[in-house]
This record gives sequence, C-alpha cells and structure tokens, in this order.
Amino acid sequence: MLNLLSSLLLAASLAFGPPVNYPISLAGNFGEPRPNHFHGGIDVRTGMAEGKPVFSIANGYVSRVTIGLDGFGIAVYVRHPGGKTSVYCHLKKLVPQLAAMAHKWQYGHQTNYADVRLRPTDFPVAHGQVIAVSGNTGASLAPHLHLELHDTRTWSFLDPLAYLKPFVADSTPPIAHAFMAYPVEGEGVFCGSGRKQNYGFTSTRLGRKFTAWGKVGFGLWANDYMEGSFGILGVYKTRLEVDGRVVFESTVDSIPAECNRMVNSWGDYWHHRRAGVWYMKSFADPGNTLPVIATHTPERGLVTFDEERDYHLTYTVADVFGNSRQYSFTVSGVRQRLKGKRVMSAMNTLAYNRRNVVQRPGVALIVPTGALPCDVEVSPQAKPGEISAEWRFHGMSYPLFRWATLCIRVDGRVADTSKLYMAAKDYGNRYMGGRYEDGWVTGRMRDLGLTYTVAYDDEPPVVSGFAASRSVLRVTAYDKKSGLRSLKGYVDGKFVLFERQDKSETYVCRLDHSPVRRNGTVHNLRITANDNCGNEQVMTAHFTY
Repeated sequence: MLNLLSSLLLAASLAFGPPVNYPISLAGNFGEPRPNHFHGGIDVRTGMAEGKPVFSIANGYVSRVTIGLDGFGIAVYVRHPGGKTSVYCHLKKLVPQLAAMAHKWQYGHQTNYADVRLRPTDFPVAHGQVIAVSGNTGASLAPHLHLELHDTRTWSFLDPLAYLKPFVADSTPPIAHAFMAYPVEGEGVFCGSGRKQNYGFTSTRLGRKFTAWGKVGFGLWANDYMEGSFGILGVYKTRLEVDGRVVFESTVDSIPAECNRMVNSWGDYWHHRRAGVWYMKSFADPGNTLPVIATHTPERGLVTFDEERDYHLTYTVADVFGNSRQYSFTVSGVRQRLKGKRVMSAMNTLAYNRRNVVQRPGVALIVPTGALPCDVEVSPQAKPGEISAEWRFHGMSYPLFRWATLCIRVDGRVADTSKLYMAAKDYGNRYMGGRYEDGWVTGRMRDLGLTYTVAYDDEPPVVSGFAASRSVLRVTAYDKKSGLRSLKGYVDGKFVLFERQDKSETYVCRLDHSPVRRNGTVHNLRITANDNCGNEQVMTAHFTY
C-alpha cells in the first residue's frame, strides 16, 4: 500500500500542463534549425500582446530568476521532480514575490542584471500556478512566450511538446518542398554534374527519373505545420530509404547544449545564408556528432550508385504527433567517368579530428579538436589596419563548433595597451574580448570567414539626456567601441537601480522602488558608466523629489 501511494504521488508530481490558459498556437517549435543554433524550445503565441499570465507546467520550485542574460530578457527557471527544468523567457513581469527577490539581488550586487539562485524551500510552485506575465523582453522580435525544457543534470534541451501534446491540436503532417543532391567532389556525379543541385517536389511521387554515379549525399527542405498556427516549423522525424533500406534517420527530441552549433553542419549553412531556407542533410560530416541523427551506410549516409539499374529513394517526414508523409523518386545508375578529387594543401588544411595551429608572420590561430565538421583548407589573408593587420582565414563565413584562440601582433603604438581588444570588423568592430601581452593581443573567434583585427578604445561611454519626471529618472547611455559594460546610479551616495529599457539605450530609475524617500528636497545624482576597456564616464545632476 505504501509503495502504491508513493507511486501515485510521484505520478502526480510529474504531471504536465499548459503554460497558458488559452489554446496553444506555436510560432516556433523545438529543434527548428537556425544559424548557429537549434531553437531550444517552443514559442507560444500570446496574440501579439503582452501581459498574459504564465503558469508553471508542473509541480516543483523556482530555482533561478534572471534578468538581462542570454537574450532571455526576464526569465524564470522551475525545477521539477524527475530531473527536468522548465524555463519561461521574454517575460514582462514576475509575480511580486519573485520580483522582490530579483530586486533585492540587484541592489545587493549593485547591477541592473540579475541571476538569482533559489533553494527548494524558497519558492515552491504547484502545477498551474502563475509565476509571471508574458512579454517581449530580450532577443524577442514580437510578444510571445519562449518555453524551454531541460534535463536538469546534463542541461540537454528537451522537446516540451513531448509532454504537452494533450494540450495542442495538430493533425497536419509536415511538407517536403524539395531535395538537394550533393555529389562528393571527385567521387560522384548527379544528373551529369559534380555540383550540388536541388529539385522541387511537385508531387509526393516524382515522375522524372534522375541519373547518378558514384557517391552522392541527399538533403531535404521540409517544414512542419499546425492548424491554428501560421508558423513554419521544423521537422521532428526524417527517414531516407534506398530500395527499402534505411540509410539515414533523425529524431529531434533531445539536443546536448555542446552540440548546438552543429546545426550548421547538419543543415546546409551556406545555402541558408544565400536563399534563407534550410536543406537538412541526410548524411553526416565526420566531425558532426549530433545524437539526433543516425546513419546506416559505411559512408555516414552517403549513397553509392555503382550498379547500372534503378534505385528507389523514399523520404518519410513526421511530426511529434505521428502525422507523416512520404516522398519518392527514382535515380538510375548510369556509369560515367569521375573527375579526380582536388588535393588540399597540406600546409593550409585543418583536420577535424585533431588540434590545429596556423601560424603566419603576425598571427597565430589555434583551433581545438572537435571544432570542425570536416577537414577544411584555409587561406590566411591580411590587409593593413590601423593598429594591426586585419586577418581572415576563409573566403566565406565558416562557423566553428567551438571557440578557437586567435593571437594578433600589435604593429602600431598606443598610449595604453590595456585599452586594446580583439574586434570582428564584419560586425562593426564587435568586441571579442582579448588581452595584451608582449606585443600581442589574444582573443577568441568562432568563424573562420570573418575579419579580425586589434582595436583600441580609450574613449569613455556616452551618458546624456538626463530627465526627471515625478518619481522616474531617465538617462541615455551607450559606448561606440568596446561596448557598455555597466551603468550604476547613486542618489545622495546610495545605490539606486537604473534598469535598461528593452531594445533601447535608455535606463530608468523608479524612485518609489528605491531607498530614496520623497521629502520635497533637492537630491544629488551621480551616474558612472564603464565600458569593456575600463574607460569610465561620470555624470552628475540634481533633482527634486
């Protein structure tokens, strides 16, 4: 009896429910491919409005509250029994108790961001309990709720829909738009060409017969759809069969955090940059270790056409609800001469399965093991810059799975070497960190195709536009070079919180939420702004409150 009661209690504690109190419609689903990352959760529509109540999807406790971190805006983390944690992002407001905890943390640490870690007894929540209201904060383009689910121990991303299916209506199968053929250079041809080429699905069974010889990979452009939703979603399951034998399959149900950038390898990153759509490859690069894909040929999903006969290929695409659709086409093996494979320069080739070091006069690049999808030939090029040369290692954007270390020699003289930093010029001299030592600046990079240089910042941030209205103080602050690192305000020597207004350079202090008491007298305000190179700007003002 005791064991039965324990089982019932555990089952009840693991019950999941919807995060909103209206029919769920999705703007984005789990695992949807995006440049440099998979979509880590589901985007629940809020009717293009803010302020909708957000509910905990299961029993547990609030383990963390963040403000201004990871592009999440305001976010709440709820840890559940059974080893899962749900995360609710882009929120407008927290419930008063959580808001008070975050406010206390910000004042205690004198910062306008927050990272509050809570114990199990600090804020327990029940299934269906309101924890916040929805918003549009952080890296959000429109009001919605971004909901993630993680394995608490490993922090792998999990598909929330696997637990919320009873609350979502979907009887629409995915749709495949086209397939792409990828002949292996020097080892395969498709329809007489060694170049990749795509063909649209005008029907689920193409009447045209294609030709091939040698090793060819395939990729699929497909999307999922749901009734009541205008979102273009990612596909949960894909399977490719050749003559009834499975050569590739994928199930996007759990993505390890460290594998997130492998989306650029599974998907055709360069085609997406050019055309804006993802072809997901039905073969795997040797450095791609994504656990959601499985290959069943000696060549990791590549198809070998070595017989003069018809090969029958069938794609099956399915969603998490089991809705599926099949697409088929025929490829005839036609013997033909294959061109030899171009030999890459041994001096300039980075191997995917080892640590690589590229050295040229004035630069050193260290690419760690596990950062590359496959072997790649680089072509280090430099052009003159202001303080150092401007370096680029590949002719086009080539993202890495992991950070690489980049060292660039400083050629120009500067007054203060502590003001030097690494910059990516393609993004307007984006600050990439870095430290100076013995004539070199060492920083990090994750794309071989960007242009990197050493930049100098001895200019303090800009603080301007102070305004006081009733109980609200406003100020504008930004930094044009290394970027604003912190902004702090003090009234009569006491710290007051200036919160950044989302997606703007405006910072606001609400005096009625601060230690300052209204007494009708003149108060002294001091604001200090610091950038990432240690430059400081101080602004003083007076106001009556």
